[in-house]
Amino acid sequence: MTGDTDLSPARLRHARYAIAAVFCTHGAVTGSFATRIPWIQEHAQLSPGTLGLALAFPALGAALAMPLAGRVNHWLGARTALRVLLALWTLSLILPSLAPTLPTLCFVLFVYGATAGMSDVAMNALGVETENRLGRSIMSSLHGMWSVGALLGSAVGTVAAHTGADARLHHLIAALALTALGLVAAQGVLDLRSDEGATAPPHFALPPRSALLIGAIGFCAVFAEGASLDWSAVYLRDVLHTDAGLAAASTTAFALTMAVARLVGDRVVDRFGPVRTVRAGGVLATLGGLLVVGVRHPAGALAGFGLIGLGIAVVVPLAFAAAGRSGPAPAQAIAGVATITYTSGLIAPSAIGAVADATSLVVSFGLVTLLSFALVVGAAVLRQGPAVGQAGGDPGGAKGKPGSPGLDEPVQTRP
Repeated sequence: MTGDTDLSPARLRHARYAIAAVFCTHGAVTGSFATRIPWIQEHAQLSPGTLGLALAFPALGAALAMPLAGRVNHWLGARTALRVLLALWTLSLILPSLAPTLPTLCFVLFVYGATAGMSDVAMNALGVETENRLGRSIMSSLHGMWSVGALLGSAVGTVAAHTGADARLHHLIAALALTALGLVAAQGVLDLRSDEGATAPPHFALPPRSALLIGAIGFCAVFAEGASLDWSAVYLRDVLHTDAGLAAASTTAFALTMAVARLVGDRVVDRFGPVRTVRAGGVLATLGGLLVVGVRHPAGALAGFGLIGLGIAVVVPLAFAAAGRSGPAPAQAIAGVATITYTSGLIAPSAIGAVADATSLVVSFGLVTLLSFALVVGAAVLRQGPAVGQAGGDPGGAKGKPGSPGLDEPVQTRP
């Protein structure tokens, strides 16, 4: 990568804040959309089953479009690509509330997901590059800022829904405001371009081999995340026979521990390194799963879901960071990992339901517990791969500089 020759501490701090604002903006779109799904369902006159079908299309669009992000990065440069893709994502928020029928909703949600996925890859690739130049971990807090944005977007959407605001107007205003904010924020990120003469990535490609094992770690974490978010309340209601309020609290406990852990996770990663951090997180998530399936009391289940959220919180950010250092094409590797993790998010809720239908929800969360334990076993793959910016790479390099610590070692913060 070339470009942006000013790498002074002040410039790098500004770039870090800028990419954090981009993550927050991206998350706000998701939060804004999620709160108005009931309005969209009523507007398009959909049954719960057909709504579920439509809601599969964002993940499908993202998975298919993500491999294109590397080529867009190559053509336009990282900053311009991010500005274009982020603007397409924020503006796509306008589309779902305009769809009057199931076919049109499926189509616009496919577009919505495609722009989400491509901008997701672009911002994570720039996040990794910024982290490399800072010399310390920032990916966990960046994903924490995404959660903050989602919470802010959902808060505004909740107010709009309670006041009976038309979702078409709400989403139009939100899309224009977020587009403006995103363009301003993206202007401050690092301006990086592919090396002169570098081969353009293919339009479509399977994830590179370097990304497959890293993606498998992300797959386990996202499966546990999707299962817990979508099924924790059902678990408390149907298995433990709690009331609706207490059941909903399980989802809140899970989401809150994830957000807090991501915001403070970089300090843990800098102290202990990614491999040890993910192993410890896997232990916590496994203990949480054992509490969920083994302690037939609401307090145990609430604590269990909280521990799962705490344990898996930093896994996906660290998987993206490891992918960005696993070969000479960071955006392509990140796209591969993102495709695998999005696929996990797509299949997890239905897989949990299928296992529950065949056996029970307890068995379903036994599967989640096993996948959580896989994080303990497989965490070592996060140390593999050459460092960014080194021809051939240093297998132990973490930050793209000779003599830098390995990926499984603590990273010293620069003064």
